Amino acid sequence: MKLISVIGCGYLGAVHAACMAELGHRVIGLDSDAQKIAELAAGRAPFYEPGLAELLEWAVTSGRLSFTTDYREIAAADVHFLAVGTPQLATGEGADLRFIDEATDALAEVLATSSVKDRTLAPLVVGKSTVPVGTAARLAKKFAKQDALLAWNPEFLREGFAVKDTLSPDRIVYGLPTKKSAAKLAERLLDEVYAKLLAQEIPKIVTDYPTAELVKTSANAFLATKISFINAMAELCDATGADVTTLAKAIGQDDRIGKKFLRAGIGFGGGCLPKDIRAFIARAEELGAGRSLEFLRNVDAVNTRQRMRAVELLQEHLGRPLEGATVAVLGAAFKPDSDDIRDSPALDIAAKIAELGVTVRITDPQAAENVRRRQPERLVVDTVEEALAGADAVLLLTEWKEYRKLSPKKAGKLVANRLLLDGRNCLEPSEWQDAGWQYVGMGRR
Repeated sequence: MKLISVIGCGYLGAVHAACMAELGHRVIGLDSDAQKIAELAAGRAPFYEPGLAELLEWAVTSGRLSFTTDYREIAAADVHFLAVGTPQLATGEGADLRFIDEATDALAEVLATSSVKDRTLAPLVVGKSTVPVGTAARLAKKFAKQDALLAWNPEFLREGFAVKDTLSPDRIVYGLPTKKSAAKLAERLLDEVYAKLLAQEIPKIVTDYPTAELVKTSANAFLATKISFINAMAELCDATGADVTTLAKAIGQDDRIGKKFLRAGIGFGGGCLPKDIRAFIARAEELGAGRSLEFLRNVDAVNTRQRMRAVELLQEHLGRPLEGATVAVLGAAFKPDSDDIRDSPALDIAAKIAELGVTVRITDPQAAENVRRRQPERLVVDTVEEALAGADAVLLLTEWKEYRKLSPKKAGKLVANRLLLDGRNCLEPSEWQDAGWQYVGMGRR
């Protein structure tokens, strides 16, 4: 059992801290947000993620997991995980590294204390944040002054599956120092942290700092490219009368392409993919390799275009001017099984049609309160029935299970006009058409 600290207790850090406790370690989570720390210390998750609330409550109650705002309380940890956010710069496309620099400066100051320097084994600092390539090498110099090692261990979490992805990952990547003795020690310490996972024969990939950093950013860029590709095909299908779902099924049978991330819709959002691909482009340009990633600008543009495409489809099929219409928007989170509304395509589309004079009623099973708090100008209702009542059109924009299981007949009795825009292509068109609905998908015949 190791004594582990997790610095930054947002989405990534809170999940990682609870899961490290589940793996048998003693864990201290640290964050500068006192209110968040108070909630976590009480065993309450400050955001929605399936399975986290139960795991967090157990870990805190068992004594394996505690939380603090004081760096001095984590000084004795054997391993320090960095899980702070790296948002997009307010004035550009690059990553804002201010928070990770503040965190590492504070940690380095703590590690400089004599009590830590007297320890027999050098502490290990492990980066999990998504950062521009070259960041790890820069931070390693900072920690070398404190006789601490640095490794980079990127995360590959999917919101809605984060606990599972941490406890049963499809790979574990170690980015290690170039000095052999330091790399050997860092690898041994990480092996001890992940002993239970490695015993399950989960693949371990050992590499250097820049490769480990690029594994995360290039993975996100590739997934974004697949999503935008099939969305571009969806618009072409609309123009030709082809069907994008059949197209995706056919090309997905090719194991060189694969079936995943080939469902057309209104595009990706959230706190990772959009800002990560922009930061990836910005860093490539800084390195003089910007032309190699120029295609990602088109990936980003296609994704943004999908949101306006949904508005255009609503205008095309409503059969009346948008101004004065009432539209029900089902879903506000950027994806199901999450309450995250950062860069949510659903909310972006809702805002666009509201600007055109539409009365928009939004509902979401988990994200409603976040919308009320962060976008108080939006009309948010608690139930699907309230959203549908008297609506001239229904936009399904986040594919929650309860929306996928909606009864077309029951829903039809509530609305004023049976027009459904399936922004996630997650419903069976014939079921809705048979119930008298005009069904509009993204690239579906």
